[in-house]
Amino acid sequence: MNSSLILVILAALLVGVGVYLLLERSLSRIVIGVAMAGNGINVLFLVAGGPPGAAPLYVDGELVSYSDPLPQAMVLTAIVITLGMTAFVLAMAYRAWQLNGHDEVQDDLEDRRLAQRAARDAVDARATDDDGSTLDDEARAAIDEIFDEDANAASPDPTGPAAEGRAP
Repeated sequence: MNSSLILVILAALLVGVGVYLLLERSLSRIVIGVAMAGNGINVLFLVAGGPPGAAPLYVDGELVSYSDPLPQAMVLTAIVITLGMTAFVLAMAYRAWQLNGHDEVQDDLEDRRLAQRAARDAVDARATDDDGSTLDDEARAAIDEIFDEDANAASPDPTGPAAEGRAP
């Protein structure tokens, strides 16, 4: 097996695991996912640079085959970007831990309201009674109740650390 193929498989594995961890709800797993995906991209840059060669210098007045310095410069830039992203997500995780006592990403309440409106419109457009009229207010109230229970479950705890005066 060629060493370039092994590095391509390693890069694909690192990026795949990194993307999987980025899709988690815990910010600490997201931090690890950012680092793994960044390292996978760095390996991919180095593989794309081609085989190693000599330094880009003239030897005895002739230009010999040399290593391309561009992928190495791109890897250095990617390292800086990955470090910045990791620091940013770590700061978000620390702040979430201070406010909530955990680092789990919460659902967006506005997103729930839009989903509720879309579900209500879809039910109104599709469902009809036997006589051909649309659903009555009872069905709408049932839909609203379901989404209100979900929104109340996702809302922050009023007795948590934020209620104790530690909020910004």
